[in-house]
Amino acid sequence: MRVLVTGGAGFIGSHYVRTAVAETSDKITVLDALTYAGNMANLEPVSGAFDFVHGDICDPDLLAHVVPGHDLVVNFAAESHVDRSIEGAASFVRTNVLGTQTLMQACLNAGVPRVVQVSTDEVYGSIETGSWAEDAAPAPRSPYSAAKAGGDMIARAYAITYGLPVSITRCGNNYGPYQFPEKVIPLFITNLIEGRKVPLYGDGGNVRDWIHVDDHCRGIRLVAEVGEPGEVYHIAGTAELTNVELTGRLLDALGAGWDMVERVADRKGHDRRYSLDDSKLRALGFQPRVPFDEGLAATVGWYADNADWWRPLKAARP
Repeated sequence: MRVLVTGGAGFIGSHYVRTAVAETSDKITVLDALTYAGNMANLEPVSGAFDFVHGDICDPDLLAHVVPGHDLVVNFAAESHVDRSIEGAASFVRTNVLGTQTLMQACLNAGVPRVVQVSTDEVYGSIETGSWAEDAAPAPRSPYSAAKAGGDMIARAYAITYGLPVSITRCGNNYGPYQFPEKVIPLFITNLIEGRKVPLYGDGGNVRDWIHVDDHCRGIRLVAEVGEPGEVYHIAGTAELTNVELTGRLLDALGAGWDMVERVADRKGHDRRYSLDDSKLRALGFQPRVPFDEGLAATVGWYADNADWWRPLKAARP
């Protein structure tokens, strides 16, 4: 099978590529604009085992050349950091909405038989109790999540209006190796390794649902195999933790005390809690494999052993 992975040099996309190369006989093409979070070093372990195209999913002429002939397109390409979206929303709307539309049209034109749009639980906003089912109405509260919701609606419209065989996945907060060190877990790990304090927003009571990137990618592959066009599938994590609880576990893992925590002003519009009901995907046979404590320990170990990967990224952070 020929698979096009857009955003395949990013954190989650590169993990998808590395595991697909290791576990399948699929022929992989990676399309990535190599913005600040796209990094060919993420794909170094499988160098030579995939085709690479440097380009932007907003470029219809490029997509008209690249997309035809693929049996599956998985769209990871996105601007994804909430703080950056608060600082400037335009690039998020361009990539996450216009880029998705441009890609969906290219897939339709090329007659691609299977498409997966990768999204996030953040499109739902915030939930006090319980968990969202897939039919919950999107209520995004940040420019990032609003742009992702817009892209999802575009993808679903292409499924309903044109019959494009696209499914949508939404997951919780990912963690694991090769995650750009602006996100909370790698930021905290690398700061503590460097002897620097970690910034904890507000009262630290915000709750997130954590999923290891490997479990997320296995869920995506399952949806690619058996998901229904136009349907949404949740891929939930294995631990719901407040940010204070997460900070405590990271401090313990790095042998640091609470004196290494710096309380900072809360993020604007900070969602209080996310939680997904993933029974729909579990009914298809999905089960997460990575317990959070085990996955977190492995992640800490990876960053400790790979400072040559993350130190240049932190030094050059735009």
